[in-house]
Amino acid sequence: MSKRVTVLMGGASAEREVSLRSGAAAAKALGAAGYPVGTVDAGRDPAALAAAIAAQSPDVVFNALHGRFGEDGCVQGLLNLMGIPYTHSGLLASAAAMDKVFARQLFAQAGIPVAAGVVVGKGEAKGDPLPRPYVVKPINEGSSVGVHIVRPGDTRDPLAAWPFDGAEVLVEAFVPGRELTVAVMGERALGVLEITSDRGFYDYEAKYAPGGSRHVMPAPIPPSDAAEACLLAVQAHRILGCRGVSRTDLRYDDTVPGRKPRMVVLEVNTQPGMTETSLVPEIAAHAGIGFPDLVRWMVENAACDG
Repeated sequence: MSKRVTVLMGGASAEREVSLRSGAAAAKALGAAGYPVGTVDAGRDPAALAAAIAAQSPDVVFNALHGRFGEDGCVQGLLNLMGIPYTHSGLLASAAAMDKVFARQLFAQAGIPVAAGVVVGKGEAKGDPLPRPYVVKPINEGSSVGVHIVRPGDTRDPLAAWPFDGAEVLVEAFVPGRELTVAVMGERALGVLEITSDRGFYDYEAKYAPGGSRHVMPAPIPPSDAAEACLLAVQAHRILGCRGVSRTDLRYDDTVPGRKPRMVVLEVNTQPGMTETSLVPEIAAHAGIGFPDLVRWMVENAACDG
């Protein structure tokens, strides 16, 4: 008998609409694979969420939530308390990956290259914290929500206007070059994809607006560099303690002629997009793993910390 699966989707974060699409795609594929599937639109009331999940008596929860409350360890903690196995990473890895500052510290200590960066508190910025260009990003949002590049000559300063919810932001040196991403499934890197955008930066609009970005799979980089990107992604996955499927985003700086390209890890996504046209399913398909097989593997390898 197939496991009963409840797909968590929606939620209350800035990535709600993306999560609804991920959840719908996963539920459709799992249903076609023979699993009895129900869905729950997760709100921020933990008692109501627990009741909605319990009412479906699932054997496994497929976590299709993105952003805060679904990706940062909160829902993972609830499911641990309920004793229900769930897809993707556990509480500790989810919380660590979502906190960009903490994750950077872990990466740097492990020898994983990261961009130069500083944490800036609200009202503390007195001029530029780093030489321009630099990137300003919220510490605990995903999908490039709220990310700004401050370039030479820019008059709009997000550190002054502060369009962020948090009391602190991460400021990182802008790494020129190309955007790469690597899918990791279990302990295996599935491949390297390059993302290009006419917007010049892979921000929220580039990710989700029609025609906002183009994907090149496999990434047109030398095999040795692709192997290095895969190695860094697996190392980052392990350092954070991730399980299931994750996606690591990197910058690939090949802008200096005659110099070996350098790579830096930007972040690890423990809840990557899961529509059939999302990055991880696209990389998996190139590796010979179709979308139904991908979500089936995730369900069969679900686990619980409790």
